[in-house]
Amino acid sequence: MKLGQATIKDIARELNLSASTISRALKDYPGISDETKRKVKEVAEKMNYRPNAIALSLRQSRSFTIGVIIPEVIHFFFSTVISGIEEVANSRGYNVILSQSNEKLAREISSIETMLSNQIDGVLVSYSKETKNFDHFTKLLDQGFPIVFFDRAPAIPGAINVMVDDYQGSFDATAHLISQGYKKIVHLAGPQTLKISIDREKGYREALEKNGIRVNPAYIITCPLGTLEESKELVTEALNTLPDRPDAFFSCNDIGAVGAIMACRDAGLKIPLEVGIVGFSDWQFCSMLDPQLSSVAQPGSLMGARATEILLDIIEKKLDPKTMEQTLILETKLMERDSSKRF
Repeated sequence: MKLGQATIKDIARELNLSASTISRALKDYPGISDETKRKVKEVAEKMNYRPNAIALSLRQSRSFTIGVIIPEVIHFFFSTVISGIEEVANSRGYNVILSQSNEKLAREISSIETMLSNQIDGVLVSYSKETKNFDHFTKLLDQGFPIVFFDRAPAIPGAINVMVDDYQGSFDATAHLISQGYKKIVHLAGPQTLKISIDREKGYREALEKNGIRVNPAYIITCPLGTLEESKELVTEALNTLPDRPDAFFSCNDIGAVGAIMACRDAGLKIPLEVGIVGFSDWQFCSMLDPQLSSVAQPGSLMGARATEILLDIIEKKLDPKTMEQTLILETKLMERDSSKRF
């Protein structure tokens, strides 16, 4: 017998059991004793048994493979989302094909086409910053192809979305800065093509208004690239040119907040005594900085897990996307650290 070619019948002969008993034991059917399951799985591993994925997919008209399209693999938040996705997918017998768009629409379209050619059963998507037209997704949704969007929710009727409460997270971050005595708070905003950017700016605006602080349009600075260099340059410019110098910065992402820290240090400002800084996402490095960076934590792993559960339930006909709740919103948590705590 060739390596990797063991079959259920081979295991049955080895244990002197029926093929049907072996099959049920491998699938953890309740009617099979724990001891039999243990023996079967032990022999299966010893004989290098692997389920015939091709035969299984032909029987069930599924490939047991899902696609995942994200903007960036190196992004800490998305790495935690992927962890949640793979945990659920693997536990339910699905493989995962991962692709990154690098925030490019063309790569996003190419990725979905490649995945479809590999006959995936469904796809999880966090679309790119460049994506303003969603025709490549709406065509698939109109044909009944399972798609679940996560983090970034598109303006598509009937789309299923899993996201965090970006509005509340930003409201909490801004209110925290106000509670620490900061009044002239700049928001380093994301690109307006993304709903998350719009919601985060709204949370910032309404926190100011609720606390009796007028929204100054000059204090809303868009950072379309979302890079450290960009935010450092824009914060330096704001500190040097705004007539009423800011005393705090709330960034739509943690990289932007780090750029703000660098710019404030270069300007000789003491953090948090003279200027407070808060980010969004709570990347792993936030607690490693000096001072440690306050940030709005997103439950990335939970987002990935819940999005995958919904997608697989749609694939397996346990959920109907036409009648189910279209948006699942997860809570954020403000992590208060030294970069913004005066008191």
